[in-house]
Amino acid sequence: MNDLIGLLTATDRDAFLTGLAGHGPVSPGTYLDGTPIWLVTGHPEAVTVLTDPRFSSDVTKQGKIDVAAAAGLPEDVAPYLMHTLGAYDPPDHTRLRRLVSREFTARRVERLRPRIQQIAGELLTGLPQEFDLIERYAYPLPIQVICELLGVPGADRDTWRAWAADLGAPDPARIAAGARGLVGYVRDLVAAKRRAPADDLLSGLVRVRDEDGDRLGDEELIALSISILLAGHETTVGLISQSAWLLLTHPLDRGDVATAVEEFLRYSGPAELAVLRYTLEPVELGDVTIPAGEAVQVVYAAANRDPRRFDRPGELDLHRLDNAHLGFGHGIHYCLGAALARAETRIALTTLFDRFPALTLAGEAGWQPGFKRALTGLPVRT
Repeated sequence: MNDLIGLLTATDRDAFLTGLAGHGPVSPGTYLDGTPIWLVTGHPEAVTVLTDPRFSSDVTKQGKIDVAAAAGLPEDVAPYLMHTLGAYDPPDHTRLRRLVSREFTARRVERLRPRIQQIAGELLTGLPQEFDLIERYAYPLPIQVICELLGVPGADRDTWRAWAADLGAPDPARIAAGARGLVGYVRDLVAAKRRAPADDLLSGLVRVRDEDGDRLGDEELIALSISILLAGHETTVGLISQSAWLLLTHPLDRGDVATAVEEFLRYSGPAELAVLRYTLEPVELGDVTIPAGEAVQVVYAAANRDPRRFDRPGELDLHRLDNAHLGFGHGIHYCLGAALARAETRIALTTLFDRFPALTLAGEAGWQPGFKRALTGLPVRT
């Protein structure tokens, strides 16, 4: 049986994930709290789970696992942090995604490109010969972009960042304090946007709430705003920093960044696990039958290296054209911010290596142990 908690302590995540996949594309395993689950590591099987309506992502209806409790979230604020778009089934998911999509448009993202380029250039100006790429570049760039997109005051950045960081702390008291602080802050920010709306995404969501009050509740509005704020920087920080690390540690051609970003998402994407699903009825998958009401965990990181789907899956190939990776999910829950994350990462990498073509590592990279693959430090020399 596969123990998913091993991700928390694995020193070699690639080897651990390969071990999971070695049990077959669908195999019994255990969740963080020891609850039995089914692990899906095969690519076609993962696509089935992510698209077949017999698999529910609504934990309030089918959940045997208290994911909020496993994450250490207090009951009074857990719904605001757990009810992301990925945690709803149709028709609620259809309703919420349509409402958010009305404001989070491709046109809005496209308008941001010059500003992203400007921020990247400013962050790379006046740097010392040696600096931490995450602290000085990969972290502040997505933070500034998502704050400006959502309409979060720049002066508040360090405050909510500290609360967001507390959510991943090992101390339950810090997790609770961070969760309550973040929820309270966003609740106040929503009220401020209602009093004085601006041309930003949060003001647009508030407008949707007030114009379609019976279609978007206050709790949903706050939960969606928090999920956009957190996902809008965490994923992109990881994608930029890990992509830069791969470019600095592998003998690669840095020319075609657009194609390269897709390969980075497949090979070492920041999203390794999907939102838990639950079977609504018995389902045959990967030569096994999963009973109704069972928890199913898609492991993106393993499915993205399935040799049945990808040629030379363990090889980093920046010119890979057939690249149906699951780095942003699949199906109706495909990441709403994928276009923004791609744009930020492409601009960030191109600007970085255009400015510093001889960039090299200046020391060992620091990796954060835990449920997500994340760099904590990346010292570089220009």
